[in-house]
Amino acid sequence: MKNYIQNGDMITVTAPVGGVTSGQGLLVGSLFGVVAATAAEGEAAEIATTGVFVLPKDAATVIDPGDRVAWDDTAKEIAQPGVGLYPVGIAVTAAGNGTTTVRVRLDGIATAAA
Repeated sequence: MKNYIQNGDMITVTAPVGGVTSGQGLLVGSLFGVVAATAAEGEAAEIATTGVFVLPKDAATVIDPGDRVAWDDTAKEIAQPGVGLYPVGIAVTAAGNGTTTVRVRLDGIATAAA
């Protein structure tokens, strides 16, 4: 197919102000992904839009396997879905009170703040 570009699992975006670090979540408009490699502000940065990733969460937040989760773009962490948060995927492991990370399967679809 002459108009095919890529499968979409990895997308190239421009690193925002302050740059990006490998492994961090990044929201670009309605696109959410996990940064593949550290990039300085204005440089090309690859983000993974699908797959399972360990992402930060607030230590007090309790998440069960199968829970839908959202990205808090202010705190830069996974949260339970709510107003102003961006749905991004499903938790694949439990993350109880006191833990600061959770494994998330990214949906790979466009997102918008609830």
